[in-house]
Amino acid sequence: MEIKLTSQSLEPGKWFGESVLVKLSLIGLLTLLLLLPSNLIQDLILERQQRQDEVIAEISDKVSGKQLVQGPVMVLPYKTLVNQKDNAGKITYKEVVTNIYILPEMLNIKSTANTEVLHRGIFDAVVYDTRIRVEGKFSELELRKSGINPALILWDKAKIDIGLSDLKGLKNNPVINLQDTNYTVEPDFSGLKLFDNNLIITPDLSAAKNTALKFSFDLDLRGSSELSFLHMGKSTVVTIEGKWNNPSFTGRYLPESRTISSEGFNAVWKMPYFNRPYPQQWVSETQPAISALDASFGVKFILPVDQYQKTMRSAKYAILIIILTFISLFFTELLTKRRVHMLQYVLIGAAMTIYYTLLLSFSEQVGFNIAYFIASVATVSLIVIFIASLLKNKKAAIVFGGILSIFYSFIFVIIQLQDMALLFGSVGLFVIVAALMYFSQKINWNKN
Repeated sequence: MEIKLTSQSLEPGKWFGESVLVKLSLIGLLTLLLLLPSNLIQDLILERQQRQDEVIAEISDKVSGKQLVQGPVMVLPYKTLVNQKDNAGKITYKEVVTNIYILPEMLNIKSTANTEVLHRGIFDAVVYDTRIRVEGKFSELELRKSGINPALILWDKAKIDIGLSDLKGLKNNPVINLQDTNYTVEPDFSGLKLFDNNLIITPDLSAAKNTALKFSFDLDLRGSSELSFLHMGKSTVVTIEGKWNNPSFTGRYLPESRTISSEGFNAVWKMPYFNRPYPQQWVSETQPAISALDASFGVKFILPVDQYQKTMRSAKYAILIIILTFISLFFTELLTKRRVHMLQYVLIGAAMTIYYTLLLSFSEQVGFNIAYFIASVATVSLIVIFIASLLKNKKAAIVFGGILSIFYSFIFVIIQLQDMALLFGSVGLFVIVAALMYFSQKINWNKN
């Protein structure tokens, strides 16, 4: 015996009176069931994005991480007497050495960054080499405010401290010029802990007690993704330039002026000291927390690769595409009076779900826009051919394919927009609902 499964004409009374609500309920249930694979696809997108972040972190670990340049800070130890009472109640005095910290009166920094994109498989990471010129001066101490006797300061044990977030990226042995005398920096092992990684010089300032001190030095640094500075001067001016046309300015302060072109960028920060959450000088007992979150600023070298964010946004619209497609197919079914089996709805739903895996895999290779076109054309073509064979009506299938193309184009435009996405999406949905209302008038829902 030969069994044939064919799309057949329906008895209007039986279809409209008995099957419409049942089929709508089954379509609604199927739509809810398709939420599960849609959520799994979103998990897959997050997994691929995490893999990209891991690869970038591995490259950064081998080259150098984000660089935060801190300082310089002058550290002056001084003696003070602390009274203490022994077990017999006798008061004695103990000499304790404490530090006073002084920030620069003026700080000028200029950085020129040369960027490079490193590849590992299908993933990319941005690294950079930069030469940083730092100039400035320390002004005379205001000891009266601190209540410190100048005679108790140990000028011969002074330190100048600079901090770097990742010493692995340091390409030279920095030399600090202080009052026309050169000093080579060394790692600090005295437990200063002003920054995470401290580089210091120990000049003898006995001959230059409480005078203004000019300084300058160069840093040759290698880093990845981001270059930042800490606002340390009473007057801080920082200039960063580089041959990168997609910079993102980050931190507490935005540049006062900036120029971005296809050739690169130039940004200048000018900041007075009252914009930072710590004073010009302090003693160690009252040391404030110098937080990079509170006073850092700089630039991120952003890759113009956003396929995971856009693919995730597309996947979040999956339920909308599925609902609109099923409603359109249901209306087509009613208007052509050719039945589409629920199993065939399941297959169409599966095709629309697999669409997002196509989009994800192709976007990693050719970028989001081209991947969206490839995945959309492939999915719409597959569904149109399938519908044409079911309905035995090529014209209806082509019209249905045009409707699907409008849906996918609508989602693509929304994804490209940011600030206007809500407005465009709302207007688009309003038009779609209006179209559905119009076509619903062509169906006699009360026919027996």
